[in-house]
Amino acid sequence: MIGSRPAWDGYSRALPAKVCALLRPEARQNNNLERNDDSRKSHFALTSKCVRENAMRCDRVWKNARLVTLDGRGLGIIEGGVVACEHESILFAGSQSDAPLFDASEEIDCDGRWITPGLVDCHTHLVFAGSRAAEFEARLKGATYEEIARAGGGILATVRATREASEQQLIAAALPRLDALIGEGATTVEIKSGYGLDLANELKILRAAGALGDYREVDVARTFLGAHALPPEQKDKQSYIDDVCREMIPAVAEAGIADAVDGFCETIAFSPAQIDQVLAAAKAHGLCVKLHADQLSDSHGAALAARHGAISADHLEHANEAGIEAMASAGTAAVLLPGAFYFLRETKLPPVELLRKHGVAIAVATDCNPGTSPLTSLLLTMNMAATLFRLTVEECIAGVTREAARALGRLHRIGTLQKGKQCDLAIWNVEQPAELVYRMGMNPLHARVRRGQVTP
Repeated sequence: MIGSRPAWDGYSRALPAKVCALLRPEARQNNNLERNDDSRKSHFALTSKCVRENAMRCDRVWKNARLVTLDGRGLGIIEGGVVACEHESILFAGSQSDAPLFDASEEIDCDGRWITPGLVDCHTHLVFAGSRAAEFEARLKGATYEEIARAGGGILATVRATREASEQQLIAAALPRLDALIGEGATTVEIKSGYGLDLANELKILRAAGALGDYREVDVARTFLGAHALPPEQKDKQSYIDDVCREMIPAVAEAGIADAVDGFCETIAFSPAQIDQVLAAAKAHGLCVKLHADQLSDSHGAALAARHGAISADHLEHANEAGIEAMASAGTAAVLLPGAFYFLRETKLPPVELLRKHGVAIAVATDCNPGTSPLTSLLLTMNMAATLFRLTVEECIAGVTREAARALGRLHRIGTLQKGKQCDLAIWNVEQPAELVYRMGMNPLHARVRRGQVTP
């Protein structure tokens, strides 16, 4: 039984009327069973047995907590909260005064700590080989992106290194990045391909991404991003897009190693017509779609994503109001990526007020990648989203939980503390939820729970 006994009516709701009558203090005073020690012992043995038989069985209970449930709109804060778990799923999340009686295999006293859903990083390029730190240094000295590219740098440098790496080498390189996210409470991480740019290497990246979930206690959502850039051996973008649609997407779908398909709709990447072709091919093969949209220019990517019913459109700095309205109508989530905005020293802010005005769900993610956002901290990402994009504390926390789950098409399973959802929790040493967004460079994580198990 959890904590100190609550008020009688709340404590006894789940018990049969006869047992409740026996347990009431006035009944114990008048009952003949009170008259001698042997009778009293027998009485309490009987009532204890009845209590156990009528308690709700569960694997684990976290008591004496403060909850950020994200249930409905807002943070859904509950003081004096309890979370109960059975078979990897949440059995109850709510106020102790509303809780049934639990018969738990393990009880954990949270000592007033805050519990949020496990964090969700819904946009990363976590699997790659090589480093682009030398390019970063060169840019600081005045080199332009074009000069770096002509010297063999840029995204194609990562493509070369990734192609040369074995699957096991890619896993080994990605694990420290994944560990950094896990160490701050992430329980679900999306990982894109896009540094192979041919079928064999794209499949290698997706296999490596899936294997990370075997090496660590984390759920991995995999996204095929073949339409990321033109590979070095190709000279014609349309010819390559035809290969993506006719060869790669069918093979990825048949292998069952991707949950979604993404593309880079931008003047330096692929045209709206070419990305339209990619998204249509993905949907034809039963895959969800999402899109890198309107990051560097208004390519009408937001509207394109919405037209295909994308689960998310990401970046969006240059998206126009018509595109935002289309996203709202389609239920397409916006994923804001302040790490890339900061690293590239961009000045065009995403249209946050338009997203709010039209009721578009706003998620926030690291965009971890070697070229434009070498970021592996969702806590710092929240601070950046608040400081650079002026998101509220509520929007930031929802952005890495409920709305990030929505952006992956997994809100029915994760992202909130609700009965029936996967028991993924982050337990924090903070006095108030705002500290999760406010602090920089400090990790207040007390414990991480994935599928009901406390994990490293």
